[in-house]
Amino acid sequence: MSIDRPVPRGGVTRIAPYVPGKGGDSGGKVFKLSSNETPLGASPDAIAAFVAAGAHLELYPDGSSRALRDAIGQRYGLDPARIVCGAGSDELLNLLAHAYLGPGDEAIFTEHGFLVYKIATLAAGGEPVVVPEKDLTADVDAILAAVSEKTRIVFIANPNNPTGTYLPIGEIKRLHEGLPRRVLLVLDAAYAEYVRRNDYESGIELVASYPNVVMTRTFSKIYGLASLRIGWAYCPEGVADALNRIRGPFNLSGPAIAAGAAAIADEAFVQSSAEHNSRWLEWLTRELEALGLKVTPSVGNFLLVHFPSDAGKTAADADAALVASGIYLRRLESYGLPGALRLSVGTEEANRAVVDTLTVFLGKA
Repeated sequence: MSIDRPVPRGGVTRIAPYVPGKGGDSGGKVFKLSSNETPLGASPDAIAAFVAAGAHLELYPDGSSRALRDAIGQRYGLDPARIVCGAGSDELLNLLAHAYLGPGDEAIFTEHGFLVYKIATLAAGGEPVVVPEKDLTADVDAILAAVSEKTRIVFIANPNNPTGTYLPIGEIKRLHEGLPRRVLLVLDAAYAEYVRRNDYESGIELVASYPNVVMTRTFSKIYGLASLRIGWAYCPEGVADALNRIRGPFNLSGPAIAAGAAAIADEAFVQSSAEHNSRWLEWLTRELEALGLKVTPSVGNFLLVHFPSDAGKTAADADAALVASGIYLRRLESYGLPGALRLSVGTEEANRAVVDTLTVFLGKA
């Protein structure tokens, strides 16, 4: 049978398009707590750098993002040559898939892992292998049991979105030790700056020590630069070389490079954001549990809130009540969690509005 139009490869047609968190578009007051954005905005230094860079929009940016890589390297004591920057960590995850996956290759991730892992795998022609979690947490034994001769990448979000759970560094090391050296372990540490646990590490030491570990990070969360799309990866030399061969030559804009470099240098602002998050994450957990809701313990800047299955009290019902009050949380059917909503930590006003609305919704007022 003849084909009369271009047809994408099969993996592309298997992709469910990513749907971002919703926010209100009406004229009323809205609390958008659906996308894990920081409630404190960006560093004033980053905003000033962005504005200054706007005076030269006629110029191409530095294709190597050197100023940003140098700033990241100085902040963490890393070799800038092993840092690759991208348009958000999403681009870097896709680049890794395109560099290391082909038809017939497999990428492993957990059942409630970040949706981009599946999208990137299918787009590269690879086959997703989804493994079960244990108590909404990545299960190292289940991941290792799923490794086959076809496995090329293991994606781990640590902390994980949308569950807020994490693996201690000992478990991450055990996972790495159990993987064949041909398998690339990708540690997605988008929420690392929020974690306040002594047994957590983002993965920098592993990347420095082994040729098959990559750590990705983002400026979209604690740095408040989601609109600029800035991510970075710390890589072994060979991986950095591969990514630099296939990424776009100007994949970060000049204003993004300038703002990112200024943001990562403003450690006082980041600390204040982390303190705000710790305070209100604890408060929200306590208040929501007092309403009789189950809350998965989180180390990120969001909470996974579980609702009863009783008619009129479900997650969908709660979402409708919240939206009616101008409060937008994240529905999680696409993550296989239809009975829960994800709540981003917001301003004091937003956090209290969520609790007040759910108090009325659950008949606890």
